[in-house]
Amino acid sequence: MAESGYSKGDNAAQGERSTALAVDRTEMAEDRTIMAVERTFAGWIRTAFASIAIGLGFRALFGELQPPWLAKAIATSFILLAIWIALSAANRACTSMEKMREHAVDRPRQRQLRWIAYAVATGAGLLVLGLWVLNDGNLADV
Repeated sequence: MAESGYSKGDNAAQGERSTALAVDRTEMAEDRTIMAVERTFAGWIRTAFASIAIGLGFRALFGELQPPWLAKAIATSFILLAIWIALSAANRACTSMEKMREHAVDRPRQRQLRWIAYAVATGAGLLVLGLWVLNDGNLADV
C-alpha cells in the first residue's frame, strides 16, 4: 500500500492555511467593492454635472426660442435630472456601504457622500431659480 506524502498533521495545517487565505481574499474583495462603490458614486456625480452643463448649454444656444419659456423649461428639465441623479447616487452608495466592512482601505463616511450630493443638488436648485427669476441681473418677467 502506497503512502501519501502528507501526514494528518500536514493536512490540518494546509486546511488552516487555505481557510486563512480564503478569509483574506474575502476581506480584500470587500475592500475592492468599497472602492468600486466610490468610483461609481463619482461617476454619477460627474453625470449630474454633465446634465447641468447640457441644461445651461441648451439655454445659452437656444435662449431665443418662441415661446420664450421653452428654452428655460428644457434647461430646467436637465438640471432637475441632475438633482435626481446626485441624490439617487448618494442613496445607492450609502446603501451599499452599509452592507460592507472595510478591512484595509478607509471608506468614505456616508455623511460625506450625502454632503457632496446635497451640495450638487442645492447648487442645481439655485441655478434653476436663477434661470427663472433673473434676467440680465434683473428680475425676469416670467
